[in-house]
Amino acid sequence: MKHWTLDDIPWPAFEAAKVDPEILAVVKAASVVEHNGGDYAIYLCNVFADDPEFQQAARDWAEEEIQHGQALGKWARLADPRFNFDTAFARFTEGVRLPLEAKSSVRGSRTGELIARCIVETGTSSYYAALGEATDEPVLKEICRNIAADELRHYKLFYRFLKRYLAHEPLSLAARLRIALGRLIEMGDDELAYAYFAANGGGTYDRVSSARAYARRAYGFYRPHHIERAVTMVLKAVGAPPNGRLARWLSALSYWYMRGRIRRFAAAEAAAQ
Repeated sequence: MKHWTLDDIPWPAFEAAKVDPEILAVVKAASVVEHNGGDYAIYLCNVFADDPEFQQAARDWAEEEIQHGQALGKWARLADPRFNFDTAFARFTEGVRLPLEAKSSVRGSRTGELIARCIVETGTSSYYAALGEATDEPVLKEICRNIAADELRHYKLFYRFLKRYLAHEPLSLAARLRIALGRLIEMGDDELAYAYFAANGGGTYDRVSSARAYARRAYGFYRPHHIERAVTMVLKAVGAPPNGRLARWLSALSYWYMRGRIRRFAAAEAAAQ
């Protein structure tokens, strides 16, 4: 099936009156993170240096990620003509550097790397699904629909390679859970906080306030069904039953935790003003 391009997006349908400033702020941040897919592909190709099939898949994946950044960046410029994507991306890459010289996975094994990639694609697929449902702006809704579908397909791609590598690089359930939890925690690390700062701010970077500002907005788009889907995908990646009592319990706990963080972050932002 032909992959979508920027020309397939109905740009003339853009409605400025339906732009939500809160959504615009996180779209700007997402545009620079997605556009950095090329560096991730370099890292992955180094880690999987003897696997040409995976290397080609990683390069194809990176091209789609870069296009995601281009689409989001173009939409952000329509919503805010003052937004300079090139400047924001340059600022982002100056502050966030990937281990491009690494020859082995920072996860300890290539199986671990693939688990981590599945976790990332879980997060992005659910995020863009939630963002697409949250926005009333029709062009952004279409962009998010396309990106969410891509990210779900990327999850399936990395999961396919994960199953292959597990056959000769097995990891225990405990080890897989540890890697998945570590990557979930990292999703709140400097990368997203710095992306928010680089795309929206100026001045001096403060990790705590930037992370808080990003998370308060991004978490607010999620609804229970987005969390339930994400939990199912995570459990599948780590080799645990993706449905049943555990999945329901984790989904409820995750949603409760996320809503609590939103309230705390909103209160902290209000107190800082």
